[in-house]
Amino acid sequence: MSIQALERHEVVGQVKSGGLKAVEAARRLQVSARQMRRIMARFGEEGAAGLNSRRYGQKPGNAIEESVRAAILQHVEERYQGFGPTLTREKLDTLHGIHVSTETVRQLMISAGYWKAQRGIAIKRHPLRARRACFGELIQIDGSPHDWFEGRSARCTLLVFIDDATGQLTHLHFMPTETSLGYMRCLVGHILEYGMPMALYSDRHSIFRNNSEAAGQTQFGRAAEELGIELICANSPQAKGRVERVNQTLQDRLVKEMRLLGIDDMEAANAWLPEYVEQFNRKFGVVAGDPQDAHVAWKKTEAQLKSILSHQEERTLSKELTISYRNRCLQIESSGSGRGMRFAKVTVHEGFDGAIEVRHRGRVLRWREIPKTVKQSKIVGSKELNKHLDAIKAARTPHKPAKNHLWRGAPLEGVPLRATPFTAPPPAAEQTGFTAHPS
Repeated sequence: MSIQALERHEVVGQVKSGGLKAVEAARRLQVSARQMRRIMARFGEEGAAGLNSRRYGQKPGNAIEESVRAAILQHVEERYQGFGPTLTREKLDTLHGIHVSTETVRQLMISAGYWKAQRGIAIKRHPLRARRACFGELIQIDGSPHDWFEGRSARCTLLVFIDDATGQLTHLHFMPTETSLGYMRCLVGHILEYGMPMALYSDRHSIFRNNSEAAGQTQFGRAAEELGIELICANSPQAKGRVERVNQTLQDRLVKEMRLLGIDDMEAANAWLPEYVEQFNRKFGVVAGDPQDAHVAWKKTEAQLKSILSHQEERTLSKELTISYRNRCLQIESSGSGRGMRFAKVTVHEGFDGAIEVRHRGRVLRWREIPKTVKQSKIVGSKELNKHLDAIKAARTPHKPAKNHLWRGAPLEGVPLRATPFTAPPPAAEQTGFTAHPS
């Protein structure tokens, strides 16, 4: 018996016993007086079973076929382990042609043990900030370290660029770690595709800001200032919540997309990421409040852009026109004598692709690397090992003069010792120049 039938049975019983009028019973069951008479008549003919709905126990008209249920659970078991109900429903719709609701998929996954119902947690509310009006006014940037390949490759970091006005990803790139050159690589890709944004919004990582005022400007901060891009650091993770939330979304969806496609390393992932960015923006991007684009087009060459977005250090040329950089000796090649370049200040530019340029007053200098001689380990057999170690020990032991050495006062054979002449010191009065008076 259904719950509705149980409620009706109690009210009908009161009407039968005379404790409740039919009009009051109809009001309590929220039915009309005519429907109440039908209920009473059916109860008199069929008893308590007549109080059930005529559709009680029948299959609903919108019920899912058992074959479709079995197909959904089979796909979840074979391909979508760990997927959430929403993402699973999207894959069933786009890849397998199974059109069901997200709630249907959730209930099926819960019943089969592939998903656990989650209780909502209390969320700390923060005041919302309105989106910027124009695309390119504010680009939020961040790095997300994670096991992106689920153990199939080493852990790495995904560098994320997202527009504040539209919520669209502008650039994604995998790097082993979060570095200045990695962000410079992403910024080059963003500028070449969209132009120079008005501002970048980041955390207070040492890549973007030196906490000590005496430390000076960072390499990324110097490059942003040279390009005319304002670099702003957030006071808390919640302040740049848009990029923080998209990191969580990517750690869920991007990981599973790469699993389905069999992408197991950073090189293959970076080659595929532009395609994923387009898919993501079509699904989650919104229209900016102002259609005007705030980007400024880059009108110089790509080489000039990469030269600005590079790691730069100043060096002083030696007398031989050489400099030392990262344990490498670079020899500057000069067509003349090169005397005018001695002890000149030069700047070494190291790009994110490993290319190195040496510049002097804006001019690129030619250089070659002088290889350093490397001492190779000697191969010594077991029979010669003791002799080799004794030689090393003798070389490290300081030399001691012999007992009959001249330094010890011993005479040489046939050569008599020469006495050292002794000269008595002058009297004290002669030394000082004063005459001593008797006391």
